[in-house]
Amino acid sequence: MDPLLFFPVAVLMALAPGPNNFCALNNGIRQGVVAALVGTIGRVVAFAIFLAISAIGLGAMLLASETAFNVLKWIGAVYLFWLGLRAWRSKDSLGLDEQAEAAAAPVRPMRSLVLQEFLLGISNPKAVLLFAAIFPQFIDAAQPAAHQFLVLGATYLAAEFVSSLVYGLGGRQLRRVITSRKGAQRLNKATGGFFIGAGGVLLAAHR
Repeated sequence: MDPLLFFPVAVLMALAPGPNNFCALNNGIRQGVVAALVGTIGRVVAFAIFLAISAIGLGAMLLASETAFNVLKWIGAVYLFWLGLRAWRSKDSLGLDEQAEAAAAPVRPMRSLVLQEFLLGISNPKAVLLFAAIFPQFIDAAQPAAHQFLVLGATYLAAEFVSSLVYGLGGRQLRRVITSRKGAQRLNKATGGFFIGAGGVLLAAHR
């Protein structure tokens, strides 16, 4: 398939709501668009691993193994629950604390943002499903598969950066709406609720 024709399809797939995109939105709110894009490096590394697994045929084996699928599912769900509880209990006021009006919001190191996105991506069995079951449908059986996986895989990973840009910009716009400490605390609880909910949805996922 022509990468130029595949790219819009890849962007639509990448834009689907999920933990990684919500993470980009959250990073955009708290630290800006650049932070959201830098964090995406972790997601892309995780997805590149899944693409390589799919290219050599191990993705289908992973999907076929109920034990492997469930282990990955539980790891991802526990991580999402942990992120949710941490966000729910967070006292981060985005620099809007009445006692420090001019203070900047706490800044997380970029490597921490990359690691978080990587862990969200690598522990999500739905990503395995995408690359092992859906992605091969775009491969032309009459052409060398390895080259197509490389080209289309690179195209999809580029689409993930486009998705993060969209969500990061959306987060930056939302940041302008949050003008009080109470609003920041509501954001923390909404963030926590989303991650906890995503963990519940992940636990309900089937192969």
